[in-house]
Amino acid sequence: MSMKKRKKRRGDFQGSRINPRSFSKGQIKFYLILIPLALFMILPVIMLINRAFMPLGELFAFPPHIVAHNPTMNNFKNLFALSETTGVPMLRYLLNSVLVTLLTVALNLVITILGAYTFAKKNFKGKPVLFEINQLALMFVPTAVAISRYLVITTLHLTDTWLVHVLPLAAMPVGLFLVKQFTDQIPNALIEAAVMDGARELTIIRKIIVPLIRPALATSIVLTFQQVWMATEASNNYVNNDTMRTLAYYLNSLSTNNTIAAAGMTAAASVLLFLPNLVIFICMQSQVMNTMSHSGIK
Repeated sequence: MSMKKRKKRRGDFQGSRINPRSFSKGQIKFYLILIPLALFMILPVIMLINRAFMPLGELFAFPPHIVAHNPTMNNFKNLFALSETTGVPMLRYLLNSVLVTLLTVALNLVITILGAYTFAKKNFKGKPVLFEINQLALMFVPTAVAISRYLVITTLHLTDTWLVHVLPLAAMPVGLFLVKQFTDQIPNALIEAAVMDGARELTIIRKIIVPLIRPALATSIVLTFQQVWMATEASNNYVNNDTMRTLAYYLNSLSTNNTIAAAGMTAAASVLLFLPNLVIFICMQSQVMNTMSHSGIK
């Protein structure tokens, strides 16, 4: 058999793989299904971004426009101009959100790694009960614990402090559960070998556990970032100083004043809140997909 025929057969075989290196006619049926589905799923994102550039007349047009016919930057200009009249510039809210998000994600990551390693690889009294409590916490929505959280924060005198933004979201039950399940898949023999070589607990976590659970950690970071970036509870309930409030609070408060007049600024604000979530998901998409594909493997 000639080399040319071998390459052709090899190309045809690879064309039917999950990640093919070449195209084959057998893939057309998949594209006929996936391309319309992808267009349908990306349509809300296209509409969200285009509405930020629509003039007020197009925002209330019926049937609604998918693409802006007369794009304009006035919505963003009005949004930044309005912040200058409130006494607190919009960049201040943005800086607050960035700092709070970075601190919360970093603290949450440390707590999640230590907690997941402890629950997965350590044996101690009360371990099943504590993990069951974490699973029960998955059932409660933030509204259900709003009163008890308020009482705890006021008792500790944390109102009008930066900690009130960070501590309520420093530990996420869903992140701990996800990373713990992923850590269970790491063979105990690796840890035992490291202990025999003289490695301490922090060394084991840093050099063995963390590199092997990076996909789960990336998923936890994405979930934590989305929740912290969009959070408004602390700014609404525990902060009275406007200079300590976040961007999400400021942008969400625009539509409460005048729904019709602020429609353009609200559309622009929605894009500003959405884009960071989109960017961080795109950057960590491969790791998140690895988490989903390996979550059931033992």
